[in-house]
Amino acid sequence: MAEDKKIQIHESELNALKEKAAKADECLDKMLRIQADFENRKKRQEKERADFLKFANENLITELLRVMDDFERAIDSAKNTNDAKVLLQGIEMVRRDFVDILKDSGLKIIDPAGQPFDPEKHEAIEHVEDESHPANTVLEVMRKGYELNGKVLRAATVKVSKKKGEEENPENEKPEPPEEGEGAC
Repeated sequence: MAEDKKIQIHESELNALKEKAAKADECLDKMLRIQADFENRKKRQEKERADFLKFANENLITELLRVMDDFERAIDSAKNTNDAKVLLQGIEMVRRDFVDILKDSGLKIIDPAGQPFDPEKHEAIEHVEDESHPANTVLEVMRKGYELNGKVLRAATVKVSKKKGEEENPENEKPEPPEEGEGAC
């Protein structure tokens, strides 16, 4: 049978080990508190983000309620009058208010009539021979486009000029870069 061997530790070594164990316990406790704080902060930020997304449009919708009120007044007014001119004026006022609210929220109308065609902001649906305008000039806007703070939400749909006999490029975009091995550097 094996003998039980006792290990003898000097009292100063035992005290040093106890101090290190106490310090390790203190560090573990501190680390657990920091981890709990981190988890709580993470949960709070997730809730704040969810609330932000949930109510991000609150100010815009509050502003649009004015337009809703104006429409309701216009409808009530239309029920009480036979004057189409007065009704039209009311609708124009509501539309103007609506456009102002959208502009204040960062919306910009893309109305490129007479400007050079820009495939980033315009969608050509027709090319028309026109000698009175330079090639690739927007002749007519079929549907306005919109940008929100510089980002195109909807491209303007347009008719674009071309010179007589000019080949049509339906996309009117810059040529594709050469594929690999076809003159690419």
